[in-house]
Amino acid sequence: MTQITVAALQLAFSSDIDANIANVSALVREAAGKGASVILPPELFEGEYFCRVEDEGLFANAKPVGQHKAVLAMQQLAAELQVTIPTSFFEADGPHHYNSLAMIGPDGKVQGVYRKSHIPDGPGYEEKFYFRPGNTGFKVWPGPDATTLGVGICWDQWYPETARALMLMGSDVLFFPTAIGSEPHDTSLDTARLWRRAMVGHSVSNVVPVVAANRIGVEHGQTFYGTSFIADERGDIVAELGREEEGVLVATFDLDRVKRHRAAFGFFRDRRPELYGRLVQDI
Repeated sequence: MTQITVAALQLAFSSDIDANIANVSALVREAAGKGASVILPPELFEGEYFCRVEDEGLFANAKPVGQHKAVLAMQQLAAELQVTIPTSFFEADGPHHYNSLAMIGPDGKVQGVYRKSHIPDGPGYEEKFYFRPGNTGFKVWPGPDATTLGVGICWDQWYPETARALMLMGSDVLFFPTAIGSEPHDTSLDTARLWRRAMVGHSVSNVVPVVAANRIGVEHGQTFYGTSFIADERGDIVAELGREEEGVLVATFDLDRVKRHRAAFGFFRDRRPELYGRLVQDI
């Protein structure tokens, strides 16, 4: 039996990168103490979610993967605890800027970088000002015990194409670090339930566990609603946190059982790729 124990972290962040790293590190240690071998912090945990405004001064916070404080700290921690930490960060690559994720393995080395594919642009989430669309394509990573880990970043999680692509690349578990909350243009719109339903849909239609980590707290009037969760391959919620709770979610999955369930449903057996050409036509 192949088992994997995964964790999601939920917490609030400030403008102090060192304090944020320390707080994330404490929860990583807690998750590792509970047996987690893959531990997911929220998106851009280096600071407040800065994309609510367009401020050219904030580009100075972007750093190359080998120089970013959050990445370097998680590398050291991953090596010490012998865990995998998908680490979201604001990346500078020459004149270009990306919303990126460094996959850090249990040896503390960066296995590679994924750059967010889908970039949102709207009130309170003006990411196109800061980030180029990712040029890495979707990526999967080797996990513990010969598992394969699929990771998307926030807005990616709304797209069934992201989840299906990661599954066709061999993912055993899908991970989505997130920063999402209130909608400044419509205070009556609460997307928390939509956000969860979209990812639970990925779980059901791909027969795969899903791990989602969001932030909490109020930042300059924007409220982040947490509700981080872990769903099993049936789409059932096996661990969750509320809108204001800080903490760690941990779940263990029998991946042999998951694979049997996936085969029995026949979703991948019954695919008809020859009929899907319209999906890749930008017309």
